Amino acid sequence: MSLLITGGTGYIGSHTVVELLEQGDDVVIVDNLVNSSTKSLDRVEQITGKKSVFIEADICDKGAMRRVFNDHNISSVIHFAGLKAVGESTQIPLHYYHNNVSGTVALLEVMTEFNVKNIVFSSSATVYGENNVSPLVETMPTSATNPYGQSKLMVEHVLFDLAKSDPEWSIISLRYFNPIGAHKSGLIGENPNGIPNNLLPFVSQVAVGRLKELQVFGDDYDTVDGTGVRDYIHVVDLAKAHLKAVIALDKLPGCTAINIGTGNGTSVLQIVNKFKEISGADIPYKISPRRPGDIATVFAQANIAYDVLGWQAERGLDDMIADTWRWQSENPNGFD
Repeated sequence: MSLLITGGTGYIGSHTVVELLEQGDDVVIVDNLVNSSTKSLDRVEQITGKKSVFIEADICDKGAMRRVFNDHNISSVIHFAGLKAVGESTQIPLHYYHNNVSGTVALLEVMTEFNVKNIVFSSSATVYGENNVSPLVETMPTSATNPYGQSKLMVEHVLFDLAKSDPEWSIISLRYFNPIGAHKSGLIGENPNGIPNNLLPFVSQVAVGRLKELQVFGDDYDTVDGTGVRDYIHVVDLAKAHLKAVIALDKLPGCTAINIGTGNGTSVLQIVNKFKEISGADIPYKISPRRPGDIATVFAQANIAYDVLGWQAERGLDDMIADTWRWQSENPNGFD
């Protein structure tokens, strides 16, 4: 039996594939390579000494997905494939809804045809919207302020409805907070196309001279230093949460939403200062106005992850920053 990993050549997907291969799982990766590179596959093999099956295909292409399920004995799916840039989603919302929502529905329809009814979904803390107060708990009301967040929330609605309609489904929706870091080998890490959308890749590219300076959006929030506070989690800890979730599917029918975070908040300037301390690099930045929809403080309550999955974050901020810097300094142009 094999695990199907959609979006398995991307940032979180590739780190999860490493962990799966190292624990002896057979892995089939499907990716359309829109936001990733097959070079990550070579790096994963270099780390693990093992090959995975790779198929270049789009989850929206039901014919291609049927061939995947027909040719491989798939037991469960970890579904990473999706577009993830908040700003871009506001400019091309239909593309996001088609890829993230329609693509997931197409995947679920093919899974149903082949009677594969176990799936771990890559969701996001963006589904908590703007009005909940941290720590964020899975029972809080959900909402979204942009098409990317809406697409994640819409897929969660689809998954909950599907599980209600058919008790054979076992679904876990992992609500990530802010993944950062890289594999300790320095061989794989976050490799964004163009200008990074997330803080750490932006900071690290400033540190290696690819970008001139960091923009800090707002320094007048009610936080420790006026800058936004977020719950940062090491990508390897996040990857390990998926391994725990796959195991839990066998004993957890229905659809369950689970936060994946550390339960601690760190400000933008705390990240910048820690990065300067660990890397020895200068990180010039300028303060810009707040962005619409940004919240002062966002962090998780991760009790359900511990109680249900037996998972908790193990790596601290120093590890997250050091591993990010190792990846970026040894690969200043990413995989290129």
